Amino acid sequence: MCGRFTITLEPAFFQQELDLGKVLSEWTPRYNTAPSQNIPVVLDPTERDVEMLRWGLIPHWAKDPAIGNRMINARSETIQEKPSFRAAFKQRRCLILADGFYEWQKPAAKGSHKVPYYFQLTNGAPFAFAGIWEAWQEPEGDEVRSCSIITCPPNELVAQAHDRMPVILDKTTCWNWLSEQPANDLQAMLAPYPAEKMHAHPVGLTVNNPRNDSAECVRPLSA
Repeated sequence: MCGRFTITLEPAFFQQELDLGKVLSEWTPRYNTAPSQNIPVVLDPTERDVEMLRWGLIPHWAKDPAIGNRMINARSETIQEKPSFRAAFKQRRCLILADGFYEWQKPAAKGSHKVPYYFQLTNGAPFAFAGIWEAWQEPEGDEVRSCSIITCPPNELVAQAHDRMPVILDKTTCWNWLSEQPANDLQAMLAPYPAEKMHAHPVGLTVNNPRNDSAECVRPLSA
């Protein structure tokens, strides 16, 4: 599962690293991005402009948008089978921009807290999560666009904290995700990012509250 992530770098760094188009002024650095919030996403591989979509996919057939609260992630192993995700996998893939994410390690002793860990690429570069998106019509007629982060089994590093990790795409792979390809080729991209290209450190419990959104969230936990 991926339930929190960061966008701490300025948009200009993302534009340069990933060769993005235009960005919106409402995209600002975040240290504790949480579900239901609007997040920076790229839908079009030609223009590569950044748009803001709600995190938590609302299927087009949904009667209640609250279903999106349960669909922040889509499992890579079943994405082509689940009614909520299979059409989006074929037709509405997206890049969800990030520069780090959190996972919580189960407590070693009964009654103690889960320990949050912060994961980044070793070189500190921004990247994208493989994602899917949908458009849902409100009863009043307004359109709500939402998205979900695809997860896969963890690499050796993330496995020390959790049994799932988000699918990470860097500048060498991200645009292939948005191109027209056979389903088998797309499925093959939904693999763990190499552990040797990542690093992690434990952080404090500040990140547990989504209202906390400061550099304190990513500060290494003191020994």
